[in-house]
Amino acid sequence: MVNVVVVFPKIEDAKAIRSLLMRNGYEVKAVCVTGAQALEAADRLGLGVVVCGYRFPDMLYDELYGNLPPHFEMLLVASARLTQEGVQEGVVSVTMPLRVHELVNSLEMVAGHLEWRKKKRRMMPTQRDEKEKKLITEAKALLMERNHMTEEEAHRYLQKTSMDNGTSLVETAEMIFMLMRI
Repeated sequence: MVNVVVVFPKIEDAKAIRSLLMRNGYEVKAVCVTGAQALEAADRLGLGVVVCGYRFPDMLYDELYGNLPPHFEMLLVASARLTQEGVQEGVVSVTMPLRVHELVNSLEMVAGHLEWRKKKRRMMPTQRDEKEKKLITEAKALLMERNHMTEEEAHRYLQKTSMDNGTSLVETAEMIFMLMRI
């Protein structure tokens, strides 16, 4: 389930949106009245959706959007006039007066996009720096020397051990060094 942060300048509005979302199966992690509070909550959560109004006491929605962590999306709730003037690219909006099914469907769509991006990031090959590459190479060399493995067998051993333990290849290489250097 996606983390939801609700931000509206009036606490009554924020609580009403929170109640509406919770009745529809969403867990609201924070209710805020300022952009700064929302940014603090988003930093703490790391991944999620901000459901918000157009203006807060300390900033507008677009400034909040520009400062959100990269793994956060925004669902703007604003008047038809404001949304017709144009909403910042990347922000999904629903218009007032608010219809529950539109809000829930839009949040579902944004959450789905967020999950898709998360899966896509996981599928990307890991980028390693030179230090990490050297550590993996040395761990393979140690396995080849001590266990008489080929380079391919040592690499496969590192991969399988990494997957079995739920650790990264680098962490597994570090464990090999700790165990075999004793």
